[in-house]
Amino acid sequence: MDKKVAFIGAGSMAEAVISGIVHAEILQKEKIVVTNRNNKERIDRLERRYQIQSIQDKEKVAVDADIVVLATKPYDLEPAVQSIKEYLNPTQLVISVIAGISTDDITALIGNHSPVIRAMPNTSASIGYSATALSAGKYAREEHMAEAQALFDTIGTTVIVEENDMHTVTGISGSGPAYMYYFVEAMEKAAVEAGLDKRTAIELIAQTVVGAGEMLKQSGETAASLRKKVTSPGGTTQAGLEALSAGGFQEAVQECVRNARKRSIQLGEKK
Repeated sequence: MDKKVAFIGAGSMAEAVISGIVHAEILQKEKIVVTNRNNKERIDRLERRYQIQSIQDKEKVAVDADIVVLATKPYDLEPAVQSIKEYLNPTQLVISVIAGISTDDITALIGNHSPVIRAMPNTSASIGYSATALSAGKYAREEHMAEAQALFDTIGTTVIVEENDMHTVTGISGSGPAYMYYFVEAMEKAAVEAGLDKRTAIELIAQTVVGAGEMLKQSGETAASLRKKVTSPGGTTQAGLEALSAGGFQEAVQECVRNARKRSIQLGEKK
């Protein structure tokens, strides 16, 4: 891909996507540029780690970029766009990875007809295992979506969704890795308390999570079906699942997703 990509914002999501792109080797490193509001130490560290360019001059970052990736915190979006909008033009593709902010709001901030695409990757992008959803703004055409999909396909799995589903996507795959890590933390603690070596526990749990995910992807079966296959009547798995059920596990997970979705909506309202 012979494109120059400029990242506006240098937080964990920006780094995850940059890391994935660099490792996929789909762009020349010198064509990846990053800037942020005022943390020069942060962008300097990204430059050293990934051999990309870090620039504080917003004009140099935005003026000749083919793709501009907005990766700020939601409350930093407006000042970030204000600082570069005079250097943006409708031939550039703008991709937002900011939770909660609609493409219409971004288009209004930019003030021109630039194609805007909303993306919700997750931090697994850094190792090429992101689950990314994309939705198109009013001026984004098929070729723009194809370009965005080609970019995010290099860092994991990409799907296209309607924008009104993006809040739910944020609550599931955007925040999802943290839920998985939280579950793993609990399993790890139980294993260590039962006397298992911590390193052994981590290795076994990590591979179990990976294996379960691959089974879901490759088997074509539902999670419920796969769960039932593992659960022998009166066996150890059933005993464990009964404890999860008694603790309200499914209800807690559902509430977790609802809360994250609600927060995504609030972030858009507070932009």
